Amino acid sequence: MPTSFWRSPELRDHISRLDRSGFAVEFLRRNTTYRCDYARLQRRIGRRGVDSAAECAAFTRRWGLCFCPCTR
Repeated sequence: MPTSFWRSPELRDHISRLDRSGFAVEFLRRNTTYRCDYARLQRRIGRRGVDSAAECAAFTRRWGLCFCPCTR
C-alpha cells in the first residue's frame, strides 16, 4: 500500500474513530512481517501432521494477540 494513501484525510479520519482492537487490526494488516508470518502459518497448517492448535498458539504469542472477549 503506497504511503501517500496512508496520509490521506479519509484514512486519517477513519483511523481516528477506531477503538484499540480496530487500530491493532489496521496496524497488523499493513505490517509486512506480520502478513508474511501469517502466510507461513497458513502454509504450515495446510500440511498434514502439523498441530494447528499449537501453531496458532505460537503465532498468537509471537504477535501478542488475544482472541478472547475483554471484560471491562
